[in-house]
Amino acid sequence: MSMTTYSVDPAHSSAHFSVKHLMISTVRGEFAAVTGSLTIDADNHNASHVETSIDVNSIHTGQPDRDTHLKSTDFFDAATFPTIEFKSTSVFKTTDDEATVNGDLTMHGVTREVALKVEGELNEVKDPWGNLRLGFTAQTKIKRSEFGLTWNAALEAGGVMVGDDITITLDVQFVKSA
Repeated sequence: MSMTTYSVDPAHSSAHFSVKHLMISTVRGEFAAVTGSLTIDADNHNASHVETSIDVNSIHTGQPDRDTHLKSTDFFDAATFPTIEFKSTSVFKTTDDEATVNGDLTMHGVTREVALKVEGELNEVKDPWGNLRLGFTAQTKIKRSEFGLTWNAALEAGGVMVGDDITITLDVQFVKSA
């Protein structure tokens, strides 16, 4: 069995999200602080494993007041739940550059199974400093209410201020020392 472990390169990794606002437009944000590891089994890619951790306090939407509100008890409650965690439970390589990674997403103290659609090749690239790198993009959709993120405000004309459906996109670069 040929196992290789890589670490998340936090300088080249981030987690993005998007959600409907006022039911008419999309608001986007990111978490800039992502850490974790990837272990690849070269003989059996389906036996590979990934774990990531996102620092909730690294949230950035371009609006400091909104960021403060998102960190508050109305939303993420960053003081009580400072991280968002993902731990894979299974990996299914579907093509040379696509896979489905199932795993447990823990956010706001609630753990739910999610499926990430992952794109990226397993071809290592050597950087100018001799390190071997891999890069992947993963995406999933969740309902924030299933994680206890239920704050909202009704609109006078009907509907709500913040949508329930969240699209999460991870752009992650992994590094292994040569």
